[in-house]
Amino acid sequence: MSKLTLERRADSFLTRNRKSGGLLLKQSLRRKAGSLLRALMLFGLCFLILQPILDKISVSLMMEKDLYDTTIIVIPRNLTLENYQLVSELLNLNTSMFNTAFISLVSALLQVIACTLAGYGFARFDFPLKRLWFVCVILVIVIPPQTISSSLYLHFRYFDVLGIFTRLTGGPINLKGSPLPYLALSATAMGLKNGLYIFMIRQYFRSVPLSLEEAAYVDGASTFGTFMKVMLPQAVPILVSCLLFAFVWQWTDVFYTRLFLPTANTMYLSVRLSGLAESLRTYVSTRRGITSPPVGYVMQIISTGVLVVIAPLLLLYLVAQRWFIESISSTGLKD
Repeated sequence: MSKLTLERRADSFLTRNRKSGGLLLKQSLRRKAGSLLRALMLFGLCFLILQPILDKISVSLMMEKDLYDTTIIVIPRNLTLENYQLVSELLNLNTSMFNTAFISLVSALLQVIACTLAGYGFARFDFPLKRLWFVCVILVIVIPPQTISSSLYLHFRYFDVLGIFTRLTGGPINLKGSPLPYLALSATAMGLKNGLYIFMIRQYFRSVPLSLEEAAYVDGASTFGTFMKVMLPQAVPILVSCLLFAFVWQWTDVFYTRLFLPTANTMYLSVRLSGLAESLRTYVSTRRGITSPPVGYVMQIISTGVLVVIAPLLLLYLVAQRWFIESISSTGLKD
């Protein structure tokens, strides 16, 4: 932009400011101050979120001797990838990563399918005791799963359906130690956080105009055809968001994993991460002959393990963020 153009704009602004009695300048300063304040707040929030991750990345790339060097704050003096190699060995990374991804993905898909059907039913159909059943959905969101952990344990430890398995095999079936409890809960919309997904999907479908469905019915489409060909394509953003939530929560779950998979130390990543400190002590005592490793070194390995666990989730968010943001902006909360 040329100097002459800037001078003309400045003169025009000053002229309009004089005519407004200084009001234009006050409004401009107010807008600039508001923009600056928002920028500072966003920067502070982003820093609070990113700073712990950046610290973990810095620590994970340090050699152990750098931890005790007071002159090193952020940038390591001796870069190394040995911490990642050690964490990969302690977590049995290839096996645990594959098993965790498989269980998380299958459970998330089943949850989204079941919750989509339930959410669409609550949004578009009338049936007996509809309000009561929706209150039950809200209770599933509010009540923590720990309150029914004993019931879940006993149900799947002595699993039976109307006494059929007892008649056929002479007793109930023990489903502990297998992914079947996850799959059964997910397929019946009773899995981890499923009440929240039903609520989100229901609110999204309620925001879609009824005229779309009515036009499909006029054209001769059935209820199921309308749902599959008209409503589901509209709901792709919210379904992707629910799939993302379900996968992430299942990926980092420890409570249900320890409840249903007592042998998960050999297969589930989040449980192995929770026992990483003990695995490190065993490794150090075996390889180095040290009874207890330094606390700083333990925290360094744990930080590296956390980065390894959350790296796939960060990559997943980067891929799916467009649908995630679109669903958040378009999902209404009207009643």
